[in-house]
Amino acid sequence: MSIKEIKEAIEDKKVIYGVNQTLKLGKKLNRVFISKDCRDSTVEKLDAAGIEFDVLKSKADLTKELNLDFFTEVISIQ
Repeated sequence: MSIKEIKEAIEDKKVIYGVNQTLKLGKKLNRVFISKDCRDSTVEKLDAAGIEFDVLKSKADLTKELNLDFFTEVISIQ
C-alpha cells in the first residue's frame, strides 16, 4: 500500500525527498517513509523533531520500484 501511495503522490507532484526538506515542513506532511537501510542519524533527527514515519524497503529497492534516478532515505507526502 505504501509504494502505491508514493507512486500516486509522485504523479500528483506532492512528494518531498530527503530529511532536510522533511524536517523543514515537519507536521504539515501527511505521511513520511524511510528506507530500512537509512542512517541512524536520520532516524534520530526525525525522532527529535517528533515526526512519525513508516519503514519501507531498502534504498535500492525503492529506487527501482519508484523508477527514480537517485537514492533517497526519506520520502514524504504533502
